Amino acid sequence: FVGGSVVDNKQSLIHCVELVRSLLSTTQPRRLHFIPPPPPTPHPINLTMKQSFLLLGLVATASAFTSPAPRPVATSNTALFGGARGGATTLEGKKARVATVKELLDKSEMVITVPAGGITVSQAQSLRRSLPQGTTMMVVKNKLMSRAIEGTTYEPVGDMLKGANMWFFIEEDIGGTVKSWNSFVKDSGKRETHTILGGNIEGTNYDSKGVEAISKLPSKLELIAQIAGSINAVPTKLARVVKAPGMKVARAIKLAGEEVNKE
Repeated sequence: FVGGSVVDNKQSLIHCVELVRSLLSTTQPRRLHFIPPPPPTPHPINLTMKQSFLLLGLVATASAFTSPAPRPVATSNTALFGGARGGATTLEGKKARVATVKELLDKSEMVITVPAGGITVSQAQSLRRSLPQGTTMMVVKNKLMSRAIEGTTYEPVGDMLKGANMWFFIEEDIGGTVKSWNSFVKDSGKRETHTILGGNIEGTNYDSKGVEAISKLPSKLELIAQIAGSINAVPTKLARVVKAPGMKVARAIKLAGEEVNKE
C-alpha cells in the first residue's frame, strides 16, 4: 500500500521507491538524547567509613598545629625524700634545708650514713618509728650536706658524700640507733646491699666496722648510771671496812672477859 492504494504495476513501484528515497534524502536525522540513570543510593556502611576517614583527617590536621600537653614530672614528694629526692626545689627551700641540717649537727653526738636507694616510703616510716628518742633520720642531697658541714667539726663527712645517702643524726643513743638499723635490714632482706657506709664522731670518720664497735660502747646515760651506782656503793663498802675491825675488837674483848671470869 502506498498512500492508501495498492501498487499493481512495476512503474508505480519504481515511482514509490524514488519517492521514499527523496523523502529520506530531505529528512534530517533525529538526535538521540541520553538520559543518565539516577545515581545509586550510598550504602550506610560506606557513608560511615567516609565520615570516619574525614574526621581522622581533620584531627590529624588539627594536631599538626597544636602542641602536645606537657607530661607531668614524677617527683618523690614523700615522707622519706621530702621533695625532689631529699632536696628543696627552690632557693628558699634549699636554704631552709641547710639550716635544719646545721641545727641537727649542733645537737648530734654522732652522724651515720647508709644507702638511701631501694627503700619504700612505708619501710622508711617503719624504720623511723623504731629509732630511739633523740635520733633523726633524713635524706639530704650531697650538695646541701656539703654546705651544712662547712665550718663544723663534721667537715670530714665530705669524704662520704657519694651517691644517695640517708643520714642519722644521733643525740645520745648510738647503740640503739645502730640496733634499729640492723634489725631493719635483716627484716627487709637488705643486709647485703644496705650496710652502714660510715659515721663521724668528734670530727673523726669511721667505717662500718668502726661504727659497729662504737655502738657497743655504753651510752652517756648508761655511763652516768654506772658512775652513780659506783658512787652509791662506796659508802656501803667503806662502812663495811670500818665496821669489820670494830667487830673483831668487840669479840676479842668479850673473849678476854670470859677468860678472866673463869679464873
